[in-house]
Amino acid sequence: MSIWVDRNTRVIYQGITGSAGRFYALRNQAYGTQVVGGTNPKKAGTDVEGIPVFATVKEAVAQTGATASCIFVPAPGVESAVMEAAEGGVTFIAVITEGVPAQDEARFYNRLKQDYPRVRLLGPNCPGIITPGECNIGITAGEIATPGGPVGIVSRSGTLTYQALYELTQKGIGVTTCVGIGGDPVPGTTFIDALQAFHADSATRAVMLIGEIGGSEEEKGAAFIKSTLRKPVAAYIAGVTAPAGKKMGHAGAIISGSRGTAQAKMEALEDAGVRVAINPTQAAEMMAELVRSL
Repeated sequence: MSIWVDRNTRVIYQGITGSAGRFYALRNQAYGTQVVGGTNPKKAGTDVEGIPVFATVKEAVAQTGATASCIFVPAPGVESAVMEAAEGGVTFIAVITEGVPAQDEARFYNRLKQDYPRVRLLGPNCPGIITPGECNIGITAGEIATPGGPVGIVSRSGTLTYQALYELTQKGIGVTTCVGIGGDPVPGTTFIDALQAFHADSATRAVMLIGEIGGSEEEKGAAFIKSTLRKPVAAYIAGVTAPAGKKMGHAGAIISGSRGTAQAKMEALEDAGVRVAINPTQAAEMMAELVRSL
């Protein structure tokens, strides 16, 4: 089993004719993902190495039965691309693009919640989602992921997502689904969203959570773990040495006073019974111990 995407997911790439969109659409198709089309209104009727290009998402969905979209369009066009995808009929949208204005994120996030509540938005500024051996939507290298479970991964950091996958693979541990939620101030999917999905997934028997400084999403996730999740969790929070008031890496990684610090997040997770590591490698070692005890 997996959460949200599997081998039956049919994906279109908005921005497939750009260099990044083309590269990852073809790479994920080679991995085994059902990449059934792409969109570019100026190049409709052409193809990208056999992948048909449509003018709109609505047309692509009608012709291919696509259920998911991966967005690689430039930041100023992301809001319209997200709404086009939702209006076009897909139920899962992953936005890889970084640098999306926060006011745009807030606007389309709330429009989706109000008008398209069945649509799952992942990102912006995220690496995407991978169910190893079945479906890869985004920019994660499938080669570093081992299928078969029992671990689910949810992470704010793209780079640390990859490290977690690789370290678990080095230890022979498989993953059900790995979700990169992104680090922007208005994420379409939160830690709680992913934790709820892992909680309901019988194949996911343990969870790795990777957070970082800024905001309070990790603390909210910790509260959910404490109240509801009955599966072991290992975690790592990046940014222990980050100075207050400094943005570190991207828009969401900023702390104000004692709010959003790595220490506060670690304490909240430990209070919820989570095993908290001091570095990514130790987090993988903790997860290996948890898996052995299942």
